[in-house]
Amino acid sequence: QVQLVESGGALVQPGASLRLSCVASGDIFAVNRMGWYRQAPGKPRELVGTITRANTTNYGDSVKGRFTISRDNAKNTVWLQMDSLKPEDTAVYYCNTDTIRLKNGDFYYNQWGQGTQVTVSS
Repeated sequence: QVQLVESGGALVQPGASLRLSCVASGDIFAVNRMGWYRQAPGKPRELVGTITRANTTNYGDSVKGRFTISRDNAKNTVWLQMDSLKPEDTAVYYCNTDTIRLKNGDFYYNQWGQGTQVTVSS
């Protein structure tokens, strides 16, 4: 059994910064790609960015140059540093992993966290 738990969401003003965290818990051997997605009311879920175990990153066009993803493989943790926040960044942010391998050899695919709310408003 694995679980992804996000934290760090808040209400902030435009131009502010915020850092989200996501920890994968369980008897984990390794986590492959980790990433962040977001969903605003009435809109489909969209890619924010992903990061591989080798720290190769990929970002959605709307956040390039403002958001930065990083991770700690030993802690099974991924962070999302969000700078220069805009009202259109308001959404529920979800953590995602494509593959988690447990120490017993089991694999978990396409796992999601419960989401954390980010609201950017003056």
